[in-house]
Amino acid sequence: MERTAGDKRRASPLVEGSLLLTVFFFGTNFTAVKLVVESVPPILFAATRFTLAGLLLLPLALFFGSEGRLSRQDLLPMLGLGFVGVTLTQSVFTVGVGLTTAANTALVYSTAPVWGMLLAFALGWERPRVSGVLGIGLCLLGVGAIVYGSLDFAGTSLVGDALILAAAVFWGSYTVLTLSFLRRYSAVAVAAYAMTLGGLAALPLAALDPSPLNLAALDGLTWGAAAYSALCSSAFGFAAWGWGVSHVGANRVLVYQYLVTLIGVSTGILLLGESFGAGQLVGAAVILAGVYLARSR
Repeated sequence: MERTAGDKRRASPLVEGSLLLTVFFFGTNFTAVKLVVESVPPILFAATRFTLAGLLLLPLALFFGSEGRLSRQDLLPMLGLGFVGVTLTQSVFTVGVGLTTAANTALVYSTAPVWGMLLAFALGWERPRVSGVLGIGLCLLGVGAIVYGSLDFAGTSLVGDALILAAAVFWGSYTVLTLSFLRRYSAVAVAAYAMTLGGLAALPLAALDPSPLNLAALDGLTWGAAAYSALCSSAFGFAAWGWGVSHVGANRVLVYQYLVTLIGVSTGILLLGESFGAGQLVGAAVILAGVYLARSR
């Protein structure tokens, strides 16, 4: 959501701090999800995580008065938004993380803003620019370089990287589709309703996964990673991100997205011992250049 005046003034230390903390939670969440899905069916975890996070945010959303109460006519559109942003995005994302590395996930997922821009082009909300088209092309080349450079590393797969790319397309689309809701509701309310409805919609998909779940066999690390993902990345992260961006302005969002990618890659390498080769390094540079070029004004 654009705030021209907010783009020009310096954000308060509280706003900057909340965004930086959110960036840390988002970046480390790739590793947390990777740890959880080793023992928990991926779609079940995604559905449970976002349903609980959304329910935690709902009381906070109601503090915004009319901007926090969902009208009856917006129920189905909000369900559609949650289906795209949570049911599709997070189900595909969580399955993909289990098939590839956290580092690859962070890099490929960083293309999300470009796919959102592409949807805005298709809807006629934004006019295509040469820099935007070139940026999209660079992102595709970067993803190809990452996938090609990772084929010799353990823990990566073409299917996993492809699923993360699909999740990035869904997430970018969700970001664009929230614009119409943000004109009527607070950012916290949009996140709360979308997560709750999208999480509930994902529960039937979880029943299709034949993988068994043995709660008694889950260790403390798995429980801790699941709680971290649901509370810090989902509940706090979504609320603080929406609040922070409304103060900082859309033009600075890209800087924080770069930091999410950096933290995600670093965490996967340091905590999980993942490999990172020359192909991935080249791909990372090309993707970041593509996102910057596509979103430049």
